[in-house]
Amino acid sequence: MNRITRFLARPAALAVMSLALAFGATSCATSANVAATSDFDHAVNFRAYRTWAWYPKQANDTEGGPARGYESFTDQRIRDAVTKDLTAKGLTEVANNASPDVYVAYSVRVENKQQLAGGYPYGGYPYYGYGYGFGGYPYGARAYNYKAGTVIIDIVDAKRKELAWRGTGQAQLDNNSISEEETYRIVNSVMGNYPPTDQRRQAIR
Repeated sequence: MNRITRFLARPAALAVMSLALAFGATSCATSANVAATSDFDHAVNFRAYRTWAWYPKQANDTEGGPARGYESFTDQRIRDAVTKDLTAKGLTEVANNASPDVYVAYSVRVENKQQLAGGYPYGGYPYYGYGYGFGGYPYGARAYNYKAGTVIIDIVDAKRKELAWRGTGQAQLDNNSISEEETYRIVNSVMGNYPPTDQRRQAIR
């Protein structure tokens, strides 16, 4: 029996490796993915929208604002990502006073979240919803805190002044604020649901 085999044969070593793998798998999966959802007015013909502008009452800053004459880096990146996406989809940006078909607004927040990793009831079997330890956690489970960044993007019908589409994206952050890479990743995931397809509209009806 070589050293690696003898190490893995030890119960304590197995427990340590199980927790390490659980933490690693959970962390990688969370930080690499964006949970993106959307909802929309099913009566709207989104193909009729051709022009857009930023919502005139949009807050100037998302990082402790209101900003005084400037935008934060997060604002600049969100606007850049949205502009590129809508341009690629054939929509033209116009001035607020040029009677656009839709207005685009957004909001951003960073929140503290908590998630469980691992957990084995009675010290020997995978967790299947029983075997809770102290504090309501499964035996062997560990709770870890993380930051989650959420971006909400609204498409507002300019003539009716009503919400036509809303997309939401959330992802685990590496720091206390949304980085440049994370901003583009979240926004692109959200805008990937716009416009809703005809098949989707028919399926929901």
